[in-house]
Order: sequence, then C-alpha cells, then structure tokens
Amino acid sequence: MNLRDLRYVLAVADLSHFGRAAEACHVSQPTLSGQILKLEEELGVSIFERVGRSVRVSRVGEEIVAHARRAVAAADSILSTAQAGRDPLEGSLRLGIIPTLGPYLMPFILPEAARRLPLMPLMLVEDQTERILEPLREGRLDAALIASDPAAGQLVEETLFDEPFWLVLPAGHPLAARTTIASSDLDPKSLLLLSDGHCLRDQALDLCGHPELGGLVNADMRASSLETLLHLTAAGYGVTVVPGLAVHNWRPDERLVLRPMRGPNTSRRVRLVWRRQSARAKALHALADLLRHCVPEDMLRIE
Repeated sequence: MNLRDLRYVLAVADLSHFGRAAEACHVSQPTLSGQILKLEEELGVSIFERVGRSVRVSRVGEEIVAHARRAVAAADSILSTAQAGRDPLEGSLRLGIIPTLGPYLMPFILPEAARRLPLMPLMLVEDQTERILEPLREGRLDAALIASDPAAGQLVEETLFDEPFWLVLPAGHPLAARTTIASSDLDPKSLLLLSDGHCLRDQALDLCGHPELGGLVNADMRASSLETLLHLTAAGYGVTVVPGLAVHNWRPDERLVLRPMRGPNTSRRVRLVWRRQSARAKALHALADLLRHCVPEDMLRIE
C-alpha cells in the first residue's frame, strides 16, 4: 500500500469512473485499475462494486476511502509544512470560492495575485458553500472564499469586506420609480431565489424576514445561477437580489431596473477561511491582505 494507490482510490471514489479517474491521475486506465485491484487483493476486500461500466464504493470501501482521505491529507500537510519552511509564499494554493462571488471577484484577484504572488498560483474550485467547506476541512483545499458565517473553532477566518445587495426589478414595476428600496418594502411573495445550497438564497430570505417558503408564490421556481434569475425577472416572474460585485459588469437591459437597497440584512460579509492547523497560514494572511485591497472601495458602497 502506498500514497499513490490511495490517490487512485480517491479519484475513482470522487469521479465514479475508472477512465476519468485515470485521466485525472495522468495514468492509463489499465495502470490505475491494476493498482487498485492489487490493493484490494492485499486488503482482502473489494473497495469498489463494478456493475457493467458503472462503479460505486462498497460498504467497507466507504470506511477505507475515509481513512485514505485522512492519510493523503496528512501526507500533503507534511509536504506543505516543509515547503512553508522554505518559502511560505511559494507553491500553488487550492482556493475554493462560491458561484455568486467567483465570476465577479476573480477579475480583480487573478491579475493582482499574479503580480504580487507570482510563485503562488491560485488553483480555483467553484462550488456551493458546504461543498467547498467539506474538502477544506479534509485538507483537499487550502482556503475558501465564502459569504456566510463558518462553523466556529475549526476554521480561521479573516473578514475581507461587506458587499451590498441590489434589487433587480422588471421595468414598469411599482418600486422601480424609487431611487432606493427599503428591505421592508419588498414583497416576499415576488422574490425569485437561487436553488438550495446557495448562501445568497438564505441571505435573500433573511432580507425579507425569512418567510415560510410555502407562502412564496415562486417557492418552487429556483435557479442555479444569477443569470437565470435575471432572465426570469426580465420575463416578469418576480424580483431578485444580486450582490454588489455583480453590478460592476452590469449590462444595460431595457427590461430590467437596478436599485440599491437600504435597511437590515442588505449586505453580506465576504471572508477568507482556512484550517486552524494549516502550514500555509503566512501565505493565506498575504492573500487576505491582497483580497482586501484589490476591490475598489466605491464598488462596495451604495451612493
């Protein structure tokens, strides 16, 4: 048994496919399959159940995969510790980021990071909050950019900035005549939401006093992206909330009206979080400092 074989096991477990796992590990499929078969023979159990072309983790395999994750994460931490001892600002950094932040923050981060931290390229993974916090806790990511409060104790967090919310309405909506819109003026029944798992969904509900979803006309109409919400709003299905950085690249659309908001819960706090025991702490503090200063302040204010 060696770390290489454990990485093969994790690749198959994560991708549920030997061919894609082999490609991800940069080896041939026969090589990967052969090594996993040897490991299964050594252990005397089947880690995977193979049915035709499909593959799934066996019951005992689930425990083995969990141990493998911890072993690989520990080995990676040893390498990170040694590398940090040589130069904490050298070596790629695996950064998770949520979908309602990534497309709008990355244009500011990436050029500045390439200039100020040239030996520390950012390897980005975009997903919903819980789906990036889990690999972060397991050591598969070095840090994450989120816009909600992480669980206390296990993670270190640095506050970066507070991002205001804006309201998007269909042209001709009664509230469109106002220059700013109070959160108390918003009818929760007209609110269009992202699908479950997006923190912006919960924040939009908080803005409206978090009504019961059963009372919302659009409760069953959920989108996976801000772009879809904007199309639904333009079609007159309701109104929606967008984060301030998304407004920077706002494309004028005669079907839509954009208005700043005021009142409670009309902003969200963006944070950089990482494991308390991370060997890359110095690099992550440097990244947090870069992130705080690369976003223009006027984009985070409601005039």
